[in-house]
Amino acid sequence: MHKETNAIPYSIGFIGGSINSAVGYAHYVSCTMDNKFNIVAGCFSDNEERNHETAKIFGVNSDRVYSNWKQMLKNEQGQLDAIVVLLPTPMHFNVVRYCLEAGYAVICEKALALTSNEIKTIIETQKKHNGFLSVIYNYSGYPMVRELRNKIQKGELGKILHFQIEMPQEGYLKTDANGQNIKPQAWRLKENLIPTIYLDLAVHMHQLIYFLINEKPEKVIADQESFGFFPDVIDNVNCLCRYSKGIQGNIWFSKSAIGHRNGLRLRIFGSKASAEWYQANPEELLFSYSNGCRETIDRASIIEIANLKRYNRFKAGHPAGYIEGFANLYCNIANCLNQYKDKGQWISDTVFGAELSLEGILLFEAMVKSIESKKWESIN
Repeated sequence: MHKETNAIPYSIGFIGGSINSAVGYAHYVSCTMDNKFNIVAGCFSDNEERNHETAKIFGVNSDRVYSNWKQMLKNEQGQLDAIVVLLPTPMHFNVVRYCLEAGYAVICEKALALTSNEIKTIIETQKKHNGFLSVIYNYSGYPMVRELRNKIQKGELGKILHFQIEMPQEGYLKTDANGQNIKPQAWRLKENLIPTIYLDLAVHMHQLIYFLINEKPEKVIADQESFGFFPDVIDNVNCLCRYSKGIQGNIWFSKSAIGHRNGLRLRIFGSKASAEWYQANPEELLFSYSNGCRETIDRASIIEIANLKRYNRFKAGHPAGYIEGFANLYCNIANCLNQYKDKGQWISDTVFGAELSLEGILLFEAMVKSIESKKWESIN
């Protein structure tokens, strides 16, 4: 499908991700930060002016800017190492499947698709064509999150007992300086079988818990409501869950929580110690021990993961953040793409494909079912 050598930076094309989109510029900066990828083609927007403006900012030659993504796939055959899909979530299914069928490696923004049936179809397509597919979950790219996982794996927290994870935001009750409602993108206001807030926020939470404790959700009971300016849109969800090995969990995500810009916070409680990480202060981990001692660590502490050179583009005390975490994940994806080109398959404990997306969507479907039944529901 491609060049004979695995030359880095890899050449990639964007579908979606214009400078006016929610994530386009973040992907542009993070994927190029460590010289692992080079954006050489794109169908960034269906608005021609915005499409070419984005290409100019991203450094893409005008003759490789396309108004139709299918035409891009046809013209760029053999010239690209991967396609990055940055479209609104409802468009992912058709585009990802088409790219895989056309023989392209695919990097897709979360959420991968709207339903478990769509993801199962994507998995079938990927297997049929022996395709490469990775899904972007950028929060697990933070160095201190990876440090926490290392400590959990080494048993420093003891047996994991329960967790709390929350992701409150205020967007659906936010007003501008004139007191007017701030309206989100139109596609976010159209509900599907699984409310959009699950696909927007809960996908990150499910992935983070799996990333940290390597256990799976088994049953859930949930409640949801709409409190914001958009009465037909769910904007606040609470969930109690049981994971494998008897681990109890509490999940809350919201877009009607005034005062929270993006309040992602997780707490993991073990038999020996607990740990807390807050995305707005990502450089620090707080540990509390059963003997009453408390400890805060950062990249300058005596640690094993977050002090590695690859996570220290500049020394501790000069905070790294969201874009750097994104870039860390893109470095991992480049390594996986290299494995795939060499061996036709890849293995990673930091990059995830459609299988984890399927587990997450089954969790969300069970949550929605439990809201209707008002009882605990198993995850099938």
